[in-house]
Amino acid sequence: MSLTSKIYYCEKCNVPIYSERCEVCGSEGKYLATDVRPVFLKERLLMELILNKPFELKYSSVWADISGNRYFIDGKELRINKKQVYNNLSESDLKEISGKLREVEDEEEKEKFDESIKKFIVANSSHFQKILFEAKNFIKENTKGYNLDEIFISFSGGKDSTVVSDLVMKALSTSKIIHIHGDTTLEFPFTTEYVNRFRKNNPYTPLIIASNKDANFFELCDILGPPSRVMRWCCTVFKTGPITKKINMLFKNKEKVLTFYGIRSSESNSRSKYSEVTISPKITRQVVISPIFNWTDFDVWLYILTTGIDFNEAYKLGYTRVGCWCCPNNSEWSQFLSRIYLTEMTEKWEKLLVDFARRLGKEDAEIYVKEGKWKARQGGEGLEYSNNSIISYKPCSNEENTFYYELKKPISKQLYEYFKPFGELNFEIGNKLLGEVYVLDSNKNVVLKLQGIEGDTNLKVSVYGSKSKIMKQKIDAQITKYQMCIGCLACESICPLGAIKIIENEYKIDDNRCVRCGNCIHYFDGGCYIRKVLTIKRGV
Repeated sequence: MSLTSKIYYCEKCNVPIYSERCEVCGSEGKYLATDVRPVFLKERLLMELILNKPFELKYSSVWADISGNRYFIDGKELRINKKQVYNNLSESDLKEISGKLREVEDEEEKEKFDESIKKFIVANSSHFQKILFEAKNFIKENTKGYNLDEIFISFSGGKDSTVVSDLVMKALSTSKIIHIHGDTTLEFPFTTEYVNRFRKNNPYTPLIIASNKDANFFELCDILGPPSRVMRWCCTVFKTGPITKKINMLFKNKEKVLTFYGIRSSESNSRSKYSEVTISPKITRQVVISPIFNWTDFDVWLYILTTGIDFNEAYKLGYTRVGCWCCPNNSEWSQFLSRIYLTEMTEKWEKLLVDFARRLGKEDAEIYVKEGKWKARQGGEGLEYSNNSIISYKPCSNEENTFYYELKKPISKQLYEYFKPFGELNFEIGNKLLGEVYVLDSNKNVVLKLQGIEGDTNLKVSVYGSKSKIMKQKIDAQITKYQMCIGCLACESICPLGAIKIIENEYKIDDNRCVRCGNCIHYFDGGCYIRKVLTIKRGV
């Protein structure tokens, strides 16, 4: 596998090269950067408009350093302060730029661009053959002993998963490999268009869509606040949860599952901690394979351009990542592009952010949003819903190991679902007029007695035959979950036996599957993922 390396530039062929000496003309290349990507015609035109130098780059070979502000024009460095561009252009400037970017591309310029790409492909053909050979062998070696119905590809619609998809299908000589696409409902329109094209162009490839249809992102932003870099609740609700739920459903009878991901170590510090082969805790015996883990952007684009496979159009506009269009991890450059290409969506999002900042009492809310301070928000400060994380109780003076809870949410049948991990619920032996429900262990011994009337907020809980302090912590966790549940799918995704289901935003536990392991109780701090999101005390 290719490692992060030095990229050179052949001045004679006017293209970046992986080797120090050009394969085409034999010229010695000069050092360029550690990694580069191609700049397509739309982004090139945008650069001309920003620099106020129309047509200056029309026939140039333009590449970008993936680190951010450096471009290379025919091998010569050009720095653009993207943050300054983002902050200084007015709305009228953006509208003018947007209009010019929608003009028809110059055919002569396109031909020149295509010629440059062909030279790039030929000049790096040996390196392409090397990474192709290594990746295909890696895939073949790691799929030994697996049947096709035990394998799937995680398909985001980004360039990396696109390459992995093509590599795996070629290495295994079949297109009949399950692809799972997590539709967060916040995908770039370009991603949705590409996924639809992929389905059409690959009719024999099963493409499964995983999404949380019961949740609305903007409604949850009103309850939980917009996601930030340290509070990306959206990932659990709209991505991890639905995808894991779909995986558990598709492979519930499999003892082993092999997953192909487009993870690369050079993408971020967090991803550098992964490895080419990882054991996942999410599904029994799931192995995660990352065949392009050590590839650079240079390698990925060399593969895409050499093979001629279709890819997400967002990259042609200058986007370098295509996750969710409103992700707090998006760069200012990505935000700038969205102001041009996704104007209505961006205006709606910025209004939400400003309104939220005002709710928190932030002075100069517009500046707070424009400077990206919302991305550093932590905790539930200023959010009414965060009060649901508070557990109000007092011990009973007359009965030992008995607690009176004042709930933030009226008692309903839903409450009792959260007590199923403690044992079997029995609604018959208690006094129905008092709302007594008993929880029994496998030997029919009483573990808990619950007493509360539906519609009331007073709940009496009595603990039997165990250490009340430990049991009290578990009860608090489940009551917290009841008070805070928004159907985020986190509990469902961490249940090893698939006993928990969120059906139309209602929490259900299947008694036939639940083994009372307690994983759903103690997995998250305080029992609930949303509590974790809203109770970090460091405010910004």
